[in-house]
Amino acid sequence: MPTSESSGTIGKGITPCLWFDNQAEEAAGFYVSIFKDSSIVSTTRFGDGGPGPKGAVMSVSLKLCGQEFLALNPGAHVKFTEAISFLVDCKTQEEVDWFWDKLCEGGEESQCGWLKDKYGVSWQIIPTVALSLLGDPDPGKAKRAIEALLKMKKIDIATLQRAADSD
Repeated sequence: MPTSESSGTIGKGITPCLWFDNQAEEAAGFYVSIFKDSSIVSTTRFGDGGPGPKGAVMSVSLKLCGQEFLALNPGAHVKFTEAISFLVDCKTQEEVDWFWDKLCEGGEESQCGWLKDKYGVSWQIIPTVALSLLGDPDPGKAKRAIEALLKMKKIDIATLQRAADSD
């Protein structure tokens, strides 16, 4: 089995790479400001050999909640899609509201706890209890929870719980 070694974050398992036009440094700072236990690990700049302007940010290595990421500035050749998203597990409505408000600022809301941030990255802001309700062994309860969820953008735990508990 091949192995790799590195002094940075790359080469130490699986690292999601986020592809930006030229906002990698800005986006990394934005994400680090939102999530606890997060930091910028390193920044790499283009040198004389390009392909970007000398001194411009090429990539930013960062950690969000202990997970390593790489933010890369190769240009606007590829756009983000919902095919890849990041799920934020929230314990309380306060957490749901906080992450939703921060990540949705300048972005757009979608259905069922999904949103796109201002960079086009898709996030799922999901309360833990929602997954329990949707997978409840009582099929009626699970069905009512799913029906309520499908009417929501940002998930409201109390509304979801009431719907699941109703007959």
